[in-house]
Amino acid sequence: MSTAHAEPAPIDAAGLSEKQVQILEYLRANAADRTYFKSRLIADDLDLSAKEVGANMSAVVDATHDIDVEKWGYSSGTTWMVTDERES
Repeated sequence: MSTAHAEPAPIDAAGLSEKQVQILEYLRANAADRTYFKSRLIADDLDLSAKEVGANMSAVVDATHDIDVEKWGYSSGTTWMVTDERES
């Protein structure tokens, strides 16, 4: 079964590190299919540590307006709620 997804907006990497761009691309690519992301699972998928994901997330949050990223909880690791604003 195929579902149509909005194309990711181009990333303005000005001021973002390579890791931050990598995290942002990951969230944009997966936000239409999932809402909640654990730092450790993002880290596993991107070959980073959960600490690296958490340390870079504030820059990612500030860099984008097409997805909304909110720190949602901390139970066995930080969970982020990601809403794809392109789908609204």
